[in-house]
Amino acid sequence: MDVPETRELTYFVAVAEELHFGRAAQRLGMAQPPLSRAIAQLERRIGVRLLERTSRAVNLTAAGQVFLTESRKALDAVSASVRRAQRAGRTDPKLTLAMKPNGDAGLLDSILRRYRLDADAVDIEVIVCGIGEQVPMLRDGRADVAFLTAPYDDVAGLDTEPLVTQDQVAMLPRAHRLAGHSALTLADLAGEQLPRWPGDDDDVPAADGCPPQVRDLSQLMQLVALGQLVAVLPESVRRHARPDVVCVPLLDAPPTAVVVAWPERTTSRAVAALIRAGAEAAEAAGAGAPYRDEHRGQDALA
Repeated sequence: MDVPETRELTYFVAVAEELHFGRAAQRLGMAQPPLSRAIAQLERRIGVRLLERTSRAVNLTAAGQVFLTESRKALDAVSASVRRAQRAGRTDPKLTLAMKPNGDAGLLDSILRRYRLDADAVDIEVIVCGIGEQVPMLRDGRADVAFLTAPYDDVAGLDTEPLVTQDQVAMLPRAHRLAGHSALTLADLAGEQLPRWPGDDDDVPAADGCPPQVRDLSQLMQLVALGQLVAVLPESVRRHARPDVVCVPLLDAPPTAVVVAWPERTTSRAVAALIRAGAEAAEAAGAGAPYRDEHRGQDALA
């Protein structure tokens, strides 16, 4: 079997997303006939039909659905490799760290102080992004490392090192019927409106009365304060809570962990230095027993 070219994958993704050869050709800046020929050649090359074509519609076959998912991954990997190579070849090397607001559990200052003392440290850029944006930045090469929250962030294909384990709290409007309790259980929150996070039904518009997707902590707190929803969050959020919201411990919510994550098979000494600094800062802070899962960081960078 011949291996498809990157150009062919780009053509296929455009057609699969538009489900219309004319629109796909316009999007790609090319004429429709050569695009149609390229897709037909791609199908011959891999030996399966990817699209069902009629005079009225274009639809993906089952094989086409799978190939669309894998083509996107392949194109993302190519783009990521280019970005990482470009950064590695810079005369002024720099490490990029992605995190959401409050995503460091209060450790960032300590980590950066320790990191700058390491002989392998380089200049570091911290990008504070929206909720759920750190993993895409790692995967497409815009970031070298990121602070993530386990088990909520998808760490498949990443190496991770746990820093801080945290219990969870319920964030409620101060006037809420449960706000005066010393502790709650998840069952107490039954029937309450919970946030829609990035990735939750991204392609489905919010129904009437349903809150919008939460993109950052400030938006979340505003929605909670207005009584539009309640949220289950790591206990470190207490440090940033507004006066009109309260945080009540949840007795049976599973613990979460702040982890530092980086792409698998990374050999960067600067990344290794940051991971060491993170582990030292967490130990000095008495962060507690680390969160354990199958995606623990590898000893190769220790």
